[in-house]
Amino acid sequence: MTETIAGVEIPDTELARDATELVRKAAPPLLYDHSRRVFLFASLKGRFRGIAVDPELLYVGAMFHDLGLTEQYRRADQRFEVDGADVARDFLLDHGRSAADARAVWLGIALHTTPGIPNHLEAETALVSLGVETDVLGMDLDQVTAEEIAAVVAAHPRPNFKQNILAAFTEGMQDRPDTTFGTMNDDVLAHFVPGFARADFVDIINGSAWPE
Repeated sequence: MTETIAGVEIPDTELARDATELVRKAAPPLLYDHSRRVFLFASLKGRFRGIAVDPELLYVGAMFHDLGLTEQYRRADQRFEVDGADVARDFLLDHGRSAADARAVWLGIALHTTPGIPNHLEAETALVSLGVETDVLGMDLDQVTAEEIAAVVAAHPRPNFKQNILAAFTEGMQDRPDTTFGTMNDDVLAHFVPGFARADFVDIINGSAWPE
């Protein structure tokens, strides 16, 4: 039986069920519930804005977007967003989706902490960021009704979410601080990792090997 939350149907395909199982095994409840809320808020905001989307692709994008923070999938040599994007791409190709579909989801995950770009791309790319912005930053909550918010949070609670997600960000990035350069992620490390020093774009230019 198809599960419906806040008027949004959770995809009930084999691919979606496999995605749910993968994330349940790899992610703690904090990230699992957050990822489900991202899908739900993304779907609701897409409905509000009249954006048509492939729900199966959106589901994978939302569910996999923070896999790079988990012990199983995080690497030390690239941004956590790319970790999750790579897993999603391989997962979709293995399940028979096209390279173009996999690319759209890859971009949605890889760019979900890069404001101002995803909204110019495919719906499956753009809506992941919209869902993240709502659940993490509280943006555009006026595009979701109070009843819808209550239903989403009842299904996937967010106890002490602000501090817990910041702790998860810190844990997932503190061993690869250089990957946060040029992103909002270095804000997290600056707050929570003693001794972390941001790379400065202006200093890098002025100190480059090029003669004046």
